[in-house]
Amino acid sequence: MIFIDACLGKKTPYTPVWMMRQAGRYLPEYMRVRGEAGDFLSLCKDVERACEVTLQPVDILGVDAAILFSDILVVPMEMGMDLRFEAGEGPIFDNPIKSQADLDALNVEKGVDNLSYVYEAVKMIRSKLDPSKALIGFCGAPWTLATYMIEGKGTKNYAVSKKMLYSNPQLLHAILRKITKALKVYMSRQIEAGANAVQIFDSWAQALEESAFFEFSWPYIKELCSYLKEKYPHIPIIVFPKGISAYLEKIDGDFDVFGVDWSTPIELAKEKLGSKYVLQGNMEPTRLYDKDAIDVGIDHIYSVMKNSRHIFNLGHGILPDIPVENAKYFIKSVQKRTKS
Repeated sequence: MIFIDACLGKKTPYTPVWMMRQAGRYLPEYMRVRGEAGDFLSLCKDVERACEVTLQPVDILGVDAAILFSDILVVPMEMGMDLRFEAGEGPIFDNPIKSQADLDALNVEKGVDNLSYVYEAVKMIRSKLDPSKALIGFCGAPWTLATYMIEGKGTKNYAVSKKMLYSNPQLLHAILRKITKALKVYMSRQIEAGANAVQIFDSWAQALEESAFFEFSWPYIKELCSYLKEKYPHIPIIVFPKGISAYLEKIDGDFDVFGVDWSTPIELAKEKLGSKYVLQGNMEPTRLYDKDAIDVGIDHIYSVMKNSRHIFNLGHGILPDIPVENAKYFIKSVQKRTKS
């Protein structure tokens, strides 16, 4: 698998490429399947349909890896939180965590067992996926999951989470420990079901000042990585902490690939981390609105990362109104442009 070889720093015939959120709303084929499922959570729980939408970008775009179709919030949901998705608002937990008693009500063992539909989807996807293509499993990082669980929904200022961070850090650490415990089992079961690599998304890492990031976010990511590496040393681990370019010098851990977001100059990431990790990214997602902009973005990233360990990706998820033709153009252009 070219993607796995690249994750492990091996030489590849071209730079492999995939996109975060590649199974999603920009594809008419996805929207058809989602309509059949009824709603987003029903689609996540429907093994056959989750398999179908996971495979769509491989068949339609020719990406070098599939990423499991699911959502990061199914973990706290199955642990006992009431999750719903509202149009225009996104995910909402009706019972956010406010106290130790709220946290104690969440059941790790029951939660990871209830996620059997995820593991079944991984098995089915892996059985149907071309053997040359990798399957990526994933989870949200403990801090990112905690923000949703505490705030009850998405937030622009993280005020409730950060109030807890500074006024009741003991409770926040307890929440993070419980999430990490669940993720260790959840990711292990994805790997055992057939995932060839895993990615940890810390989408809200940039919400934290440096000292807070290295107390409340990064140590839990490192703990999860070390646990998985010891158990499955052959499985590549990708981390994607978004928006922490100022902290790159202090990044370390037992993982293989560092995902670079679009706001971090690829030159800076290469300087600070390129000798330690394979880099993934970091095309600005809105460049996909225009083919000339795609060409400029590819050329710049490739000029920096040529002859270095690299996987092409966007610096965040693909947007829902990107033309499919442009997404195809991006994938094919990377594969052609980087061919050795």
